[in-house]
Amino acid sequence: MEPTPQSATTPTCYRHADTETHINCTRCERPICPQCMRDAAVGFQCPECVHEGSRSVRQARTVAGGRISAVPLVTYALMAVNVLAYLGETVYPGIVERLRMVGIGLVGPDGGRYVPQDAFPPDFHTDGVATGEWYRLLTGAFLHLPPTEGLFGVLHIALNMWTLWNLGRVVESQLGRVRYLALYLISALGSSVLVLLIAPEAPTVGASGAIFGLGAAYYVIARRLGADMRGVNRFMAYFLLWMLISAGFTSWQGHLGGLLTGGLVTAALVYAPRRRRDAVQAVACVGVVALALLLAALKVAALT
Repeated sequence: MEPTPQSATTPTCYRHADTETHINCTRCERPICPQCMRDAAVGFQCPECVHEGSRSVRQARTVAGGRISAVPLVTYALMAVNVLAYLGETVYPGIVERLRMVGIGLVGPDGGRYVPQDAFPPDFHTDGVATGEWYRLLTGAFLHLPPTEGLFGVLHIALNMWTLWNLGRVVESQLGRVRYLALYLISALGSSVLVLLIAPEAPTVGASGAIFGLGAAYYVIARRLGADMRGVNRFMAYFLLWMLISAGFTSWQGHLGGLLTGGLVTAALVYAPRRRRDAVQAVACVGVVALALLLAALKVAALT
């Protein structure tokens, strides 16, 4: 009697026909070789079953519906942009004058700033948002006082980055990266718009307006999650106290604008109904941006 060929009795892997195996997928029962085995709760599964199972598992979401991420990449990126902009200021000091937030200004031939007037000599020129430089509504939020301002010039960015590091990580983990970035940028916009409305002639720089928006977000999120508010309330009290104390040498208008905008945007993000959450959040963010730009346009029309 002739022996039966081994290929007729020994199963081979469904993905590697030349590899013999005696292990089957516990889900679909297809033969799998050691290269294709994937650990399962009981036995092993093939790659296709593992992939199909992962698709059917519902991914955890943040309180705002964003994806949970352990690494605060957006916070790192925002800090990097601020630091790189600061290094750029040290090499090209003219960046500050060109990109900082100012509603309307009058610049003389010597580069000095003067009180805007209806009539001025031909060698003077106006600048600011009112002259069409709308980008200043955001670019100023990534600049800080240059090192030439002395110790406070260095402390300005150091304090802001320290606060962004501590607040940003918490807020980003609760909102998700996309919503967190939207919150930061819209808070920066709201900060600049309130400066434009109240003090259009005051040049301002700094990330503190957006950071105050993060402070408001931290408070709103804690309320939404039902956290112990005693520590949160103390934090907000210190935050508001600093806004009052620093009003004499910083832009309180920018701080207040960021605080109000951040609180409004965060409330829309975390209290949006779950069934239509993405649509409601998108409409709310677009609505806040549209309102801010409308107010800015009306102010620009009045200034010009």
